[in-house]
Parts: sequence; structure tokens; C-alpha cells
Amino acid sequence: MRKSETKFLLASFLSWRILLFGFIILGSFLFPLQERFLGGNIEDYLKAPWFWSFINFDGEHYLSIAFLGYQPLTHFFFPFYPMVTKIVAELFSKSFVSYAISGIFVSHISFLLALFGIWKLLKMDFKEDIVKLTILLFLVFPTSFYFATFYSSSLFLALVVWSFYFARKQNWLLAGVLGGLSTATRITGLALFPALAVEYFYPQITKHQPLITRENFLKLISLLLIPLGLIIYMIYLNRTTGDPLAFFNTLEIFGQQRSTDLVLLPQVFYRYFFKVLPNINYSYFPLVFSTYLEIVTAIMFLILGIWSFLKLRLSYALYFAAGYLIPPLSGSFSSFPRYVLILFPGFLLLAIYLSKKSKIVKAIVYLALFATLAIATALFTRGYWVS
Repeated sequence: MRKSETKFLLASFLSWRILLFGFIILGSFLFPLQERFLGGNIEDYLKAPWFWSFINFDGEHYLSIAFLGYQPLTHFFFPFYPMVTKIVAELFSKSFVSYAISGIFVSHISFLLALFGIWKLLKMDFKEDIVKLTILLFLVFPTSFYFATFYSSSLFLALVVWSFYFARKQNWLLAGVLGGLSTATRITGLALFPALAVEYFYPQITKHQPLITRENFLKLISLLLIPLGLIIYMIYLNRTTGDPLAFFNTLEIFGQQRSTDLVLLPQVFYRYFFKVLPNINYSYFPLVFSTYLEIVTAIMFLILGIWSFLKLRLSYALYFAAGYLIPPLSGSFSSFPRYVLILFPGFLLLAIYLSKKSKIVKAIVYLALFATLAIATALFTRGYWVS
């Protein structure tokens, strides 16, 4: 990797992180503090909101799992991210604060590794200006602040991107291991299985070569490592709770918008257009902001997902499609603007689209994304639900 490329990535990452600090200050002027879901507790938050605000909402659950282990009704949160946090924390101290710092550290390092992985992966097929645009779109996307939080988004993205990279480099064992770790981080890691299977088989089909030979059998076995992370977690759940699907069967604790019955995508869109939006309380800005962010993101990435089958490698398109379709199976687009953060082919397509537009159009898009990121970060760090 050239020195100029490394400098661009590091400068972009640091600029993004400084902006997030600025948005925290902005939030303190724009929104009153919502005290119910703050990281740590109200005393810690008030002393250092620049730190504890990034452990709000689900961050508290991940921190609790890392520090205390799984408690009842916390199995929706997959284990690998808390495990990595625990390992890092215990290298220094077993205190609660040490765990909090370690989780934030893991997220930041993981995101930086993900950016380097995205650069190396996309440079295989695209010019530098497209890759730079993709990186910048990741950083200014309205929910990119989650990459800095005590959430698994950064770690998951890094695992997925590098799994793709090593698959493209024909290192199938390492691709399979990273894929297996991704399914121990989020169930969406299963989207890697069809994607990398196509990456493996498609060249052989087009060249009319045998799909399974003695030489490639071990490579094929590597693909089977991808669902192993989920399988091991299900075995653990069965032994500790008696329910191997406890991560799915406890979804209703997150509200009536979640369902433990599988719901098809058209039903979710129908619900938003005919039930949610007509009955929204427009006097409460945080709810209006998050609801419209959900539906706009869902529509935009649906269009991008369809376009991916026409524009990108089949493996990227399949990962995009599976990664898009899995989260709404619970019947809601709640958290969807956060879930799409790991769909790197979508950001690549946006970059391809913008690369052909004028500077004015690019400026308008970046300004809109930047403003939305500022509001979303300010809301989240002040204790309001965003995604």
C-alpha cells in the first residue's frame, strides 16, 4: 500500500472522529438530555459525555455481557465482540471502566482495519477515485457514528471485508475462518456463505471444470467454516437456556415493532406506508427523524441492491441481497440505517453513481449526508433512539 493511500485513510479516519466530537457538543445545545438509555450511568455520563455517550442503548448490553457474561434476555447480542473486548480489557485491568475503554478501542481499531480492507479489496477492480469516494461515503453516512460506539458494527465490517479480500486472493482457509467469526458476531454473517460460494464455484463453472476435486476439497471445506460461528453459539444457547434460537425468540423484548414470526419484505413496506407513517406523531422530532431515516434508507438500499446485480460481481450482489433481506425478517426497519453500514457494495455503487455527477451534485449529496449525520449523532449521544 502506497504511503499516500495510507495517509489518505488515516487523515479521513481522524477527521471523521474529530467531527463526531463536534457533533456531541452540538447535541448539547440542540436537544435536552434523555436519561433512560445513557452509557454507564447518569453520573458517569455527565462527567465525560464525550466518552460514555458512545456506550448508549445497546452499548450497555454489550458492555454488560463483556463484563458479567450473558444475563437473561441478552442473547440477541452475539458473543464474539464482547469476547474480544473482554480479552483486551483483561490485558490491563478487570475494572468496569477498563472494559468500557477496551470496547471503544476495539471498535475504533476494527473500523480502521475495515477501511484499509475496503481500500485493498476495491482497488482490485476500481480506480482510486471510486475507492476514495466509497471511503468518504462510509464516513459521512448518517449512522457512521456507530463505528465509534460500543457496538459490533466495526468488527463485523472488518471481518466481512477481509474475508472477501482473502477469498479474492484464493486464501480460502483464512476467508472461511474470518467468515466463521463474522457469524459469531452477527447473524448477518450468513450472507457471506452464498457470496463466497459463488466466488469459489463461478470461475470453475465458466471454465467447465469439475466443482469438487481432490485438490480443491480442503478449500471447499473452508467455506463450511462460515456458519460454524453461529452453530457454536446455538449449541451454547441450547446448553444454557434450552433454546438454540434464543437470539431470535427474544426479539419481542425490543418492542411491538419486532416479531418472532418471519415477516416478508413487502409486508414490512406495507406496514410502514399504511400504518406507521400515517400515524406518526409529528410533534416529536426524534421519532419523525428516525422513522423517515429508516424508510428512506430501506428504499435507497433496495434500489441499490437491485442495481448491484447489473453492475457488480455476483458475489458482492448476493452478499448485498442477503444482508439486506435478513434484518427485516423480524417485521421492522427499526435499526435498518445501522444494519446497512456493513453492506459495502451499496456504498461502492453510490460512489460509482456520484463519480459521474457534477461537483454541484456531489456537494449537495455530501452536505445532505453530513447534516443528517450531525443530527443523528447529536440525538444518539443525548440519549435518543436513532437506529
